[in-house]
Amino acid sequence: MKIASNDNPVRTGWLTEQGLRLDAAPYLSGAFAAKQLLKRLPVEKNSLADLTGGHNGGIFNGPKFSRVYVNDPEIGVPFLGSTDMMEADLTHLPLLSHEVADKFPYLDIQSGMTLISCSGTIGRMSYVRTDMQGIWSSQHVMKIQPNPDRVPSGYLNTFLRSRFGVPIITSHAYGAIIQHIEPHHIADLPVPRFAPEVEQSIHELVEEAARLRTEFQAGLEAATTDLFTTAGLEELLDLRWHEQPRDLGFEQRGLTSTTLRALNYQPRAGRILRKLRDADHVLLRDICAGGQLSRGLRFTRVDGAVGPQHSYKLVGQRQAFWMRPEGRWISKAKTSPEVLAQDETILVASQGTLGENEVFARPIFATGSWLRHAFSEHFLRIRPGNSEISGAYLFAFFRSEAIFRLLRSMSTGGKQQDIHTGLCGDIAVPVLTVMDRERIEQTIRTAYRKRDEADVYEDWALALLEQAVLERSATV
Repeated sequence: MKIASNDNPVRTGWLTEQGLRLDAAPYLSGAFAAKQLLKRLPVEKNSLADLTGGHNGGIFNGPKFSRVYVNDPEIGVPFLGSTDMMEADLTHLPLLSHEVADKFPYLDIQSGMTLISCSGTIGRMSYVRTDMQGIWSSQHVMKIQPNPDRVPSGYLNTFLRSRFGVPIITSHAYGAIIQHIEPHHIADLPVPRFAPEVEQSIHELVEEAARLRTEFQAGLEAATTDLFTTAGLEELLDLRWHEQPRDLGFEQRGLTSTTLRALNYQPRAGRILRKLRDADHVLLRDICAGGQLSRGLRFTRVDGAVGPQHSYKLVGQRQAFWMRPEGRWISKAKTSPEVLAQDETILVASQGTLGENEVFARPIFATGSWLRHAFSEHFLRIRPGNSEISGAYLFAFFRSEAIFRLLRSMSTGGKQQDIHTGLCGDIAVPVLTVMDRERIEQTIRTAYRKRDEADVYEDWALALLEQAVLERSATV
């Protein structure tokens, strides 16, 4: 049940503006309350359009266009959709043909932009980091390009994603089944201005968070490259899966009752497995002896109060790959603690379809602040029981394209695929020297510490903005 906030109560003037309506809905709308608060805030306010610059005035999305995807990075550019922009690891973005991308050069996102989902679910946001330049975005992503002479980009981003900006943006959505917003809908959005030192402090926090996320991404890629290079398996780093001959008309001998499915004997995957077995290795089932190699707990979801005191945030397969999952709050009292993940557990999305851009068979790594989250039963949980092989080292291995393809070849089921844990246990994991393993482990662990630090900096920026707004509104 929604109730009015004591910090921003419904006022008699609001009744007049709404034609003396006495039902609660208009007055409990976050957008209406935010507009009223900003209206009476005794500070200068600029419209969003006055603070942006660039293509179409700095607020734009793009036309509808036919997408032609390619597999060769030499003839394509990474392509970002309204869901992809939320992901923490952008390694596996689809590639849009240069032929198409060159027709829309302004869709190449630039550092400092704020991206807003403008079709479907409205109002999700992402701040463009330096390592994201060179990525094109779809027409379902609205770009806000700040004018650096008018406003710090980090400050503008913080205001737009705050509890003052988001409700106003989402209130302009139109449409029945699929909602949309257009650039002109938010051009007049009022942006409060504070002392330059306040705005600069908020900007620096956002920029520091962006720098940490860039280092997080670089750390993951470096750890995987380090592992395969040190193991003498460099050729598996550039797999070129779709350039290999298709798996047609092959013969398989030595079948067992484990599986009769042709996909499980895929020759391209078999070549990967043989290369892994040629290196010094240990089987995954032996690594996980005493640990875990199984699906998560199946359980009844009972909604709980919002907040970590009495509830877990339940994260499913799609949002598990986001920087900041929204999740669903479920009651701790009605849920087994087994829904949590132990430190350095690898969670592989293990139900879905075989579409190239689906998360099925992609892994995430549970550590740090994510140990507070609950995870659905749709993850294959991989946790070493062998103390010589850590979860961090194993994750650097599992996030590679080669293991993604290998896991997909081990699928079972009909429309919804699952991963055959018996076959999964046969994966050969390269074993390096203690010094090499420790170096790779440290790279992964450092990357995830930086990811958690980035979250803290972003939250701190929001807190500073809200403090500035509330302090000025208290003087009215």
